Amino acid sequence: MSRVRIIRVGLEAVLVEVTDTAEATALYAEARRRAVEAVDIVPAAQTVLFSGVPDVDALVASLAGWSLDAPSSEDGPVVEVPTRYDGPDLEAVARLWEMTTAEVVRTHTGTEMVVAFCGFAPGFAYCTGLPERLSVPRLDTPRTRVPVGAVGLAGSFTGVYPTASPGGWQLLGRTDLTLWDPSRPEPATLSPGTRVRFVEVGR
Repeated sequence: MSRVRIIRVGLEAVLVEVTDTAEATALYAEARRRAVEAVDIVPAAQTVLFSGVPDVDALVASLAGWSLDAPSSEDGPVVEVPTRYDGPDLEAVARLWEMTTAEVVRTHTGTEMVVAFCGFAPGFAYCTGLPERLSVPRLDTPRTRVPVGAVGLAGSFTGVYPTASPGGWQLLGRTDLTLWDPSRPEPATLSPGTRVRFVEVGR
């Protein structure tokens, strides 16, 4: 893996820096495939952190032989997100994509996505799958309150707000699916590696 930078963090952690989100997703998938022994493996936009590693030297040595090829689209579990496409920015996204709003909905629901990483808020998943040509900018002025369940776009990512919060993503619609419940054994509905399908429901 000549394109990566491997950084030892303390005595029991390794941070691997890669060039983009696709490589971070592939590296995380490879770590899961190899069942790497670690307390936690945390992917981000251009990094993967291995923490609580019992043998850091062995991990660093093995990383050179890892593949950064895209993981199979059938590797992770599938979660369907029922979505009402009535968001305040749907028409703005249609103009950016040079489509009708109906075509935007068909494009979004017709794209199987994968959770690359989580962040911003507990349970907030950054879903990849849309092509770069459909990237959209964040709002110039973020909203002071985005409702829970709002489905939005920023760059080429799709995200769903697990709780009400400020935010600057372009909102396509909203889902009633619970994205974060700390009372569950696995609080996050969408975790890294999960395949996500957005399904249109009645407005």
